[in-house]
Amino acid sequence: MGDEVRSYLVGRLAMSDPKRRAVKFLEKEIRTYKALSLFFSKKGIKEHVRFGEKKVLISPTFYEGRIKEATKIIQDLGNTN
Repeated sequence: MGDEVRSYLVGRLAMSDPKRRAVKFLEKEIRTYKALSLFFSKKGIKEHVRFGEKKVLISPTFYEGRIKEATKIIQDLGNTN
């Protein structure tokens, strides 16, 4: 097992149960976002949809932005013990 994977697992074990569940949920969301991004990029789909009060363009870059946000939250959760 590589050092990076080992430190990731040790960091996860040191997290409280609610944080661990939040990270697990976000990792699942990231996998979903990656699949949607890939789907939209292959289909060449760009669609405007309502997102709260705003109308946003749904495209692969929309999901890539969500992936970055979720990844940052995971890192923040891992850094706060």
